[in-house]
Amino acid sequence: MDRDQLTATAAALVAPGKGILAADESSPTIAKRFAGIQVESTADTRRAYRELLFTAREIEAHISGVILFEETLRQASAAGRPFPQLLADRGIIPGIKVDKGAKALAGFPGEKITEGLDGLRERLADYAGLGARFAKWRAVIVIGDHIPTPGSLAANAHALARYAALCQEAGLVPIVEPEVLMDGEHTIERCARVTEQTLAAVFAELAHQRVLLEGMLLKPNMVIPGLGCPQQADPVEVARRTVASFRRVVPAAVPGIVFLSGGQSSQVATANLNAMNALGAHPWELSFSYGRALQEDTLKAWAGQAANVSRAQEIFRRRAYCNGEARYGRYAPAMENPR
Repeated sequence: MDRDQLTATAAALVAPGKGILAADESSPTIAKRFAGIQVESTADTRRAYRELLFTAREIEAHISGVILFEETLRQASAAGRPFPQLLADRGIIPGIKVDKGAKALAGFPGEKITEGLDGLRERLADYAGLGARFAKWRAVIVIGDHIPTPGSLAANAHALARYAALCQEAGLVPIVEPEVLMDGEHTIERCARVTEQTLAAVFAELAHQRVLLEGMLLKPNMVIPGLGCPQQADPVEVARRTVASFRRVVPAAVPGIVFLSGGQSSQVATANLNAMNALGAHPWELSFSYGRALQEDTLKAWAGQAANVSRAQEIFRRRAYCNGEARYGRYAPAMENPR
């Protein structure tokens, strides 16, 4: 393990004013997104769309890294430049999603476990050889009647920690993603309790597995009410409760927290991040690692048409800019539609 290299890469991923683009949708997931714009999902259309994102002008000012799907890591631009090289040449760090997805956890109805540890050491070596410098593994935590259980939290925390240790052994910064889902009718108070329980379990396992905290990043949910909860929360409340929960359980040695959007709209995800950073100084950088919240409007504008690429890229650049401003707590809705 090169501790200095891991620490430097983790710090670069949460550099001031920057965050991470999650472009790691699996083939089934991106097929659903493309179906929404009536575009067939093929290797060529997936490559064309991702090239649109990676070549948009000035995004390196706001995007520090990109999480790639394995197919994309092995693809190249129309001009023949491998995507990892294209990104690195722009000062954007290439990363890779390495988990194999969440499956039903045997013996725990309604709960899930993420698979993919088998053969991971060998895959990480391959990905590093292709240019990846960080990785991501997502665990899924469901809030419901009598769940999550201690057993499911322990199982997911252990898997996250083993993944993280293997990443650091291979020289890749692990992004540890325990996502407490928005689905359900739970209150913001319940989300806070479950989030704290989840993170406490995760950091206990990270310590057991000797993971270097300075050489990793945390990618969690924000503390928000369930989608079906009658009482929703404004950005100020989300920010206050999220930061309070994280101060209780996330060690200050972790260089950055890169929030997932978790189904929030583009503007809501940006406003919530902005409100957190507007609270003042924190022990860690508070950044973003958004997928749909960065891409949704861009995908609709593109609609699979080459003639729409320039306009779609400008929409993506503006979305990245707004989130970059939220890193400083100075985002305003007026920035969405500049004159």
